[in-house]
Amino acid sequence: MFSRLSFNTQKKIVTIGFVALPLLLLLTFAYYPALELLRLSFTNWNGISSDKDWIGWANYAEVFSNPDIFGVFKHNFAYFVVGIVQNIAAIFFAVVLNNRLKGKNFFRLLLFLPYILNGVAVAYLFGYVYDTTNGSLNLLLAQLGFEKLSMTSWLGNESFVNYTLASVSFWRFMGFNMVIYLGALQSIPNDLYEAASIDGANGWQKFSRITLPNIYKIIELNLFLTVTGALEVFDLPFVLTKGGPAGASETFVMKIVETAFQFNNYGLASAMSVVLLIFVIAVLSIQRYLLTRKDG
Repeated sequence: MFSRLSFNTQKKIVTIGFVALPLLLLLTFAYYPALELLRLSFTNWNGISSDKDWIGWANYAEVFSNPDIFGVFKHNFAYFVVGIVQNIAAIFFAVVLNNRLKGKNFFRLLLFLPYILNGVAVAYLFGYVYDTTNGSLNLLLAQLGFEKLSMTSWLGNESFVNYTLASVSFWRFMGFNMVIYLGALQSIPNDLYEAASIDGANGWQKFSRITLPNIYKIIELNLFLTVTGALEVFDLPFVLTKGGPAGASETFVMKIVETAFQFNNYGLASAMSVVLLIFVIAVLSIQRYLLTRKDG
């Protein structure tokens, strides 16, 4: 019966079918849960009872007035700082490995390999690296003669535990960012560099006048991933420190999970999730505005 229809009718049916299925999946697994999350954020639902009493803005007032909840955002700052350094390192290695270098494919693979490892496995791996007494890092420092530094509790010091955890993210994701930058660099015509060499441009001038402007959009993309990753980090502190010591490494997402599944306050956890979503959108909008204005 379908074959008896005209070509244009068949084309419309196929087009509608291909568009309708993704839209249905998007509505079912993205938009509907988001709307339900927003609705639950105005209730005191405990996750079990069928009663979902409407309490208005009380959950949001609790989020912003309780420093134990909103204050943990400051712990995410370390991931943002290390993420910026990670992008700088990724650009550096991408530029180096984009040149005619012997064994460059091996080094590309070596730097990219950490990204394909499971996040929980990486966390357990660095648990042994950062162990105070038998950790490989402290043993290495002792062998190099840094006796005082080799006694450092990398995961037990409140002042830099978040930077310790963020350094794991640096090791894991730097290769991924490098590959993205490498793809962008390979799309730049070599004629531009050859013309610049003829005009007497040095390496820095080629990088600042040719390379950076041509990968600017990719830098913006990676900054987007860096900001979202810094705000939504969960697996590393959850596995390595459980938010310790004394809550110094607890992130906002960990606080949401704790509120929902440990204290059974799904209404407050939903409000925290909405706040996180709004915060991510706000930060990314500011970033987009600043980068677009600079680009213009």
